[in-house]
Amino acid sequence: MKKLRSYLIITLGALLLTAGVYFFKFPNHFTTGGVSALSIIFGFVTDAISPGTFVFIINAALLVVGFIVLGGSFGIKTVYASLLFSVGTMVLEKVVPLDAPLTDQPLLELFFSVMLPAVGSALMFNEGASSGGTDITAMILKKYTDIDIGKSLLICDGIIVASSFFVFGIKTGLFSVLGLVLKAFVVDDAIESFNVCKFFIIVTEHYTPICDFITLNLHHGATVSDALGYFTAHSKKLVLVACRRSEAVVLRHKIKEIDRHAFIFITNTSEIIGKRFRN
Repeated sequence: MKKLRSYLIITLGALLLTAGVYFFKFPNHFTTGGVSALSIIFGFVTDAISPGTFVFIINAALLVVGFIVLGGSFGIKTVYASLLFSVGTMVLEKVVPLDAPLTDQPLLELFFSVMLPAVGSALMFNEGASSGGTDITAMILKKYTDIDIGKSLLICDGIIVASSFFVFGIKTGLFSVLGLVLKAFVVDDAIESFNVCKFFIIVTEHYTPICDFITLNLHHGATVSDALGYFTAHSKKLVLVACRRSEAVVLRHKIKEIDRHAFIFITNTSEIIGKRFRN
């Protein structure tokens, strides 16, 4: 069941990526990096092969090279997502052909061309998958050079975006640069937003009923340590606990119900590794 849920999320992510690329990137020639950007350039230059077909060809070729060089270390989920994205763009070209952008507002379409793929990529990354493409190129560069994956991706995407100035002109090139910058922030924020949890530090004298509520009602563990108030010189307890966002509101109200003098620190965190969180 867990595996099925993972693949359903990857499927949703790949479909969002496909929609963002086909409906907004392709007709506007936004080359904000990745295989889709290469396909837009090749499709425009050759005019004989559609961008969707180029997506399939390039992704398939990179998957083969990846298996040869990396031994399939990028995983079956990435293969699945990459093929779904590639086939999806080809199907949309046949079913919903586009001769022009959907609107006359390129900035609006740039936003959707970044937002939809960013959310889709975040969903896939969160399940241990990606759409392949230049990710595989970056992994190959990392294997044979000292450049890390993040810098490798930036180099690959930077070269692609720079070429858009020569192929499509300054206006489209500048939109592509803006899209690349937006993508760098939006993808990270989208990934973090899916994993955001709340971390509580509770200063209280009534730690037992609070911990009982955490363990019995929220089914989370808690860590308790001694604390001394410097100003009052009173001994208290520190209760440390992490929980989901939906549980945080309930816990906050319960703490105040048990101890209205409790002092509570609540912070956001997107990286909690352990039981009932991320493995």
